Amino acid sequence: MCGFTGFIGETKNSSEILEKMMNKIIHRGPDSSGMFTENSAALGFRRLSIIDLEHGSQPLYNEDESLVLIFNGEIYNFMQLREELIEKGHVFVTHTDSEVLIHGYEEFGEKLVEKLRGMFAFVIWDRNNKKLFAARDMFGIKPFYYAHMNGTLLFGSEIKSFLPHPHFNKELNEKALKPYLTFQYPVLNETFFKGVFKLPAAHFMTYENGQVNTQRYWSPKFNPTKQPLEEIVQEIDQVVRDSVEFHRISDVKVGSFLSSGVDSSYVASVLKPNKTFTVGFSDKNFSEIDNAKSLSDELGIENVSEILNPDLCFDKLEDIQYMMDEPHSNPSIVPLYFLAELAKRDVTVVLSGEGADELFGGYAEYDTTNTMKKYKKLPILLRKPLGVIAKSLPEVRGKNFLIKGGLPAEDWFIGQAKIFEEKEAQGILTNPYNNAPTVKEIVKPYYDQVKREDEVTKMQHLDIHLWLVDDILLKADKMSMAHSIELRVPFLDREVMKTASKVPVKYRVNDIDTKYAFRLAAGRALPKESANRKKIGFPVPIRLWIREEKYFKKIKSYFESVQAAQFFDQKEIMILLNDHYQGKTNNARKIWTIFMFLIWHKKYFD
Repeated sequence: MCGFTGFIGETKNSSEILEKMMNKIIHRGPDSSGMFTENSAALGFRRLSIIDLEHGSQPLYNEDESLVLIFNGEIYNFMQLREELIEKGHVFVTHTDSEVLIHGYEEFGEKLVEKLRGMFAFVIWDRNNKKLFAARDMFGIKPFYYAHMNGTLLFGSEIKSFLPHPHFNKELNEKALKPYLTFQYPVLNETFFKGVFKLPAAHFMTYENGQVNTQRYWSPKFNPTKQPLEEIVQEIDQVVRDSVEFHRISDVKVGSFLSSGVDSSYVASVLKPNKTFTVGFSDKNFSEIDNAKSLSDELGIENVSEILNPDLCFDKLEDIQYMMDEPHSNPSIVPLYFLAELAKRDVTVVLSGEGADELFGGYAEYDTTNTMKKYKKLPILLRKPLGVIAKSLPEVRGKNFLIKGGLPAEDWFIGQAKIFEEKEAQGILTNPYNNAPTVKEIVKPYYDQVKREDEVTKMQHLDIHLWLVDDILLKADKMSMAHSIELRVPFLDREVMKTASKVPVKYRVNDIDTKYAFRLAAGRALPKESANRKKIGFPVPIRLWIREEKYFKKIKSYFESVQAAQFFDQKEIMILLNDHYQGKTNNARKIWTIFMFLIWHKKYFD
C-alpha cells in the first residue's frame, strides 16, 4: 500500500531531514505524503492509494490525537474490527483499513496484533507517554527495519530511507557476506548495514526511555488431524476462496501474476481478474508464457505477456540491487522486476501465489525418491555412520544421497538454496569476512523448536522462518513496490495457515506428488493439467548468459576490480568464472551470487 520512515531522537532541522528520508522511498507511495514532527519524534509517510482514495492519507490520529499512526499494508478483516470498535465507543473519521489499527491499539494494546488478518508493518507513537509501538505481520510479508544509533531510533520500510539522517552511520556489516554466499539472500537479523536490523516476522517492538525491546506474538505450528482426505481438500478449497475474496478488496484495479505453476493458476482461477501478467525469455525452456496464456484463454481472461531482453536485464541490475536494499542473488528477482513493471501499466494491485509451497509441502526437497525410500529401510545404525563419513568427503557422486539418507534434516537442509558450501565460501573470502555466524548457528534455533517433528515438518518450519521471509517475500515486496504496485499473497493468510496446519504429512508429500491435498483442492478450480503441473519457478537463463562474451566481460570487469579484492581471493573467483565460460562446469549460481554482491556494494558504498 505504502511506505514509511521516521525517527525518535533530537535532530536539527527534523522536518527537512524527514522529507529527504521520505523522498528516498517515493516509489512506495507516489500519490501523496504526510508528516508528523513534534519535539524528538518524526514520522513520515508515502501513500499508494488503494482503499478510501479521498480520505486515506497518513499519519492518522485517534480521537484526542494522543496517538499517531503510520502504516504499510492491508488489514483484510478491518470491517469486522471496525464494527467491534465502534460498538465499544470509538469514533472513526475515515473508511480506511488503517484506522482500525490506532483505535485497536487504544482498545487492546499489544494484543491488537493477534486480531489482525492481513499484511502489515506499522508504527504508533504515543505522544503522552513518549512510547513507540511497532509491529510486523505474522509471515513477514511487509518489511520493517530499525537502527538505534547515536541516541536516535531510525525505522522504516526500506533501509535506504535512513541514508539522509545525520545520525546514521553507513558501515558494512562484515559478518553478513559469508552466510549470504551460502544462502543467496541476507539471512541474518542484522542486515548488510552494521547496526541496522530487521524486525522479524510475527514480532512487535517497543521503544521507551531509549530502550528497544522486541517480542514474538505468533509461531507457526503444524497440528495434523485425522480428517478424511475429501474433507481436508474441501476445507482447503473453501479457505483459499475466502482468502482470495478478502484479498480482492480495493478501490483500484486488481490483476494477477500468472506463471505455469499451480499456485498462481489457482489464485487467478478463483479471482478471475480482467487481466493476468506473465514474462519470460525467448528460449522456451525459460518461459512460462505459453502455459499462462493457455490457462488465461480457458478462463476467459486476457493474458498480458512480455519476452525479456537480456541486454535490458543487465542494464537494470544496478537498479534492482538498489531497490532490494541488500544484496540478493535469486535470479528470479530479474523477471519479477519486469513483471511488476508490466502489470503497473494496467493495474495498481496484483495477487500472486507465494507461500503455498511452504504451508502445504510443495518443494521437491520435501520429497524422497523411490531409491531413497528403499535405502531408508536399512537400519539407521548402518545409515547414520555412512552419512557422517559422507559429510567429510569431497564433492563426489553419491555424497548427498548418503548424507540425506543417514542424517536428520537439521544436519543437511538449510532451505531452498545452497550456493556455496561453507568451506568453499570460506576459501574465497578475505580474512575480515570469515568471522561470521556458521550455517549451523543460523539454522539451529529454528530446528530446536521442532525437535520432535517429522522431517517434512522440520523443513517446512525452517523455510517459513528463513527462505519465505528473506527470499520469497522480500523480493516480492521490493520488486513490486519499485514500480508502485501492491502485491498481495492470499495463501499467506491467518485462516489459510490454520487449515494448512491440519493437513497430515501423507497428504502434503506422498508417492503421488508434493502438495498433494492442495493440488486436489486446486483441481476443483483448474483444468487437471494445470493442477498437476510441476513447479518451474521463474527460470532465468543466467547459465547461458555468462557464456556469452559481452556478459562474461562485464562480470569479469567486476571480478578483477579493486573493489572485489577487498572481499574475495580474485584468483579463485576468476577460476569459477573462466571454467564456466569455457563450458567445463556450471558455476552460474556461484558467479551470479558474487556478481550481485559486487553490484550492490558499488551502488551503496562506492
